[in-house]
Amino acid sequence: MEKISPVELEIFKNRFSSVAEEMGAVLQNSSYSPNIKERRDFSCAIFDKDGELVVQALHIPVHLGSMAVSVKEAIKEIKISEGDMVILNDPFQGGTHLPDITIIAPVFFRKSLCFFVANRAHHSDIGGISPGSMPVSRSIFQEGLIIPPVKIVKRGRIDREIMKLILSNVRTPEERKGDIEAQIMANKIGIKRIKELMKEDPDKVIRYSDALMDYAEAVMRDTIRRIPDGEYSFEDFMDDDGAGNEMIKISCKLKIEGEEAYVDFSESDPQTEGSINSVYGIVLSAVLYVFRSIAEEEIPANSGCLRPIKVITKKGTVVDAFPPAAVAGGNVETAQRIVDVILGALSKAIPEKIPAASQGTMNNLTIGGIDPRKGKPFAYYETIGGGMGASAKQDGESAIHCHMTNTMNTPIEALEYSYPLLVRQYSIRRGSGGDGKHKGGDGIIREIMVLSDCEVTVISERRKTRPYGLYGGSPGASGKNVIIKDGKRIECGGKFSAFLKKGDSIRIETPGGGGWGFVF
Repeated sequence: MEKISPVELEIFKNRFSSVAEEMGAVLQNSSYSPNIKERRDFSCAIFDKDGELVVQALHIPVHLGSMAVSVKEAIKEIKISEGDMVILNDPFQGGTHLPDITIIAPVFFRKSLCFFVANRAHHSDIGGISPGSMPVSRSIFQEGLIIPPVKIVKRGRIDREIMKLILSNVRTPEERKGDIEAQIMANKIGIKRIKELMKEDPDKVIRYSDALMDYAEAVMRDTIRRIPDGEYSFEDFMDDDGAGNEMIKISCKLKIEGEEAYVDFSESDPQTEGSINSVYGIVLSAVLYVFRSIAEEEIPANSGCLRPIKVITKKGTVVDAFPPAAVAGGNVETAQRIVDVILGALSKAIPEKIPAASQGTMNNLTIGGIDPRKGKPFAYYETIGGGMGASAKQDGESAIHCHMTNTMNTPIEALEYSYPLLVRQYSIRRGSGGDGKHKGGDGIIREIMVLSDCEVTVISERRKTRPYGLYGGSPGASGKNVIIKDGKRIECGGKFSAFLKKGDSIRIETPGGGGWGFVF
């Protein structure tokens, strides 16, 4: 076998990455919804013929490991031919939560299956009991349309019956249709670009895609080897599940043996009635994100990173739930706490490299109703940034999306143009970061007035607990959710739905990050 050239390996890393990035550009520019076009709540990636992740563009961390589960599930469930594309969102068949729709396409070259391309995008509505499909639910059946792996494109043609079925179950069918077609076009450009690569030397392209995973594995083994051998544990808690259950434990036991790591979440609490349950793919994403973050070399995010890491869960727990558990908040909220406990465990082994807790929530806000300007339903969804945890080297950043989310905000101009909403305040929440030798970053204040009668839903965390500080640093401030009616402030819990009248406002004050180190 021809020897792998380090120079060519770097070239192929960038060539594959550029394909995924171009897929993202096509998806963003051709999508309809502000959630995809402005917030960029999507990810694009390339997989080998077995469904192993080769490279993902620098998009959303929570999609990192979980999208590979989707691709493998599609391969297992469906015979995929050239020109086909598979759509799915079922969290128990490779998805994360129902608004995240994944579309997968094979790449054939000279009649042989060589790769898959895929993208996942968060749709601002997929049906369910509340607009935005992020409800305070007790079953997945309340959260929206469940799509198992099915072909949305057959032999190059969109299956109009499948599309009609999907669009008949959502509040905003025109927007959904546009976004799904944008996802299909993103895959088409991915297929085209990979075929252009394959024309040069197909065996070499495949060889270097395998080498990229081998390289990521080697770097990860070296990263783990630098962590002192031993067992480290940490636990933290979810505030509640929105269904009356409080202080739900997320536990991490980390064992380092040479160049291998064992990350065990099996002592986490049982799955809950509310919607904060997670599936296994989300745990994989969180583990991959954290360990890739501590690597000193810049490596592609791919399946090779996970080869030296054994991820252990227990079925029926809040981190690996059985169906039909409610899971809308597991992808966005529990994923953040999973990161918190992995970092907490690592802080006992390599304190100089691990920051204090960041805000620990995505502050999910959905608003829906009838847009009086159009006479049609609308559904707005957004996550809101907060404070990042401080580290041994510096203060935490303020007003930023942290850890498992990497989205932008929806610009005020785009939000007010697209929806009957008025942004009354958007500012940094001064003083919300924890004190310490290095201070935690401050959170955000976002206050929105509704210009028509609406239903608002919030799924958020760190309203009761606070993001932890490390080594004498103070915790960050907890968040607040407030409804303003007739000038009166009504404090709400972390997870709620409410009906607002025209002129009412919803105000979200997001948590700050934890501080690091004693102040002398």
